[in-house]
Amino acid sequence: MSDLINLDLTGRTAVVTGGVSGIGLACTQALARAGAEVVVVDLDQAKAEETAAPLGGRGIGADLSDPDVLASLDVAGDIIVNNAGFQRVAPVHEFEPEVFTAIQRVMVEAPFRLIRNSLPRMYEQGWGRVVNISSAHGLRASAFKVAYVTAKHGLEGMSKVVALEGAEHGVTSNCINPGYVRTPLVEKQIADQAKAHGMSEDDVVEKVMLLRMARKTLVEPAEVADLVLFLCSGSAVSMTGASYTMDGGWTAS
Repeated sequence: MSDLINLDLTGRTAVVTGGVSGIGLACTQALARAGAEVVVVDLDQAKAEETAAPLGGRGIGADLSDPDVLASLDVAGDIIVNNAGFQRVAPVHEFEPEVFTAIQRVMVEAPFRLIRNSLPRMYEQGWGRVVNISSAHGLRASAFKVAYVTAKHGLEGMSKVVALEGAEHGVTSNCINPGYVRTPLVEKQIADQAKAHGMSEDDVVEKVMLLRMARKTLVEPAEVADLVLFLCSGSAVSMTGASYTMDGGWTAS
């Protein structure tokens, strides 16, 4: 733990997608405090710049669901935190194919391209950290979330491949698997789930979201950011190709 407290990422560039709110913002701020130069990639250019500027970093606006944007994405870092994502709650037979495709682009293809762009740099210096913000849904399925569950399972597989290929080059790749985190994305899910299940928002939190969690509280973004920092520390040098649950016991049963 002392290594985490004294973690110094000075000279490292950390790219965080979806870095202006929720988990992404917590990670951006934590990595900057540890000395990293942060690059915030987000859909909203102005918010990305507004978030990065006080931290001495750089903001980039990019619609990661746009295939032309993905094809031209030219961002690389020593630390990659693949966090961007969005959710659509609907049964499979009503799920819009174009939304399914967009979710795969944001949550699978964009991480692939960022990792691919960054690996040569990481390999050359013999050090790199890929941290993929997955989910309990990367390990379990839930009804009405076909695109999200598919994308998170794909991210898990990609993370393991990167871990195997990067090991000899000093690169680690891991997934963090939170349960429901107190973020704007989850707040929107509460409303969507209430509509899908025909129940109140309070009942959604209690009877749907927290039902399978032994610890009946939402995860805080700062908890996830602390684990990101640990995975960037020297204490985690042998930790790669793994999925670290932070789900209140959801996947224990």
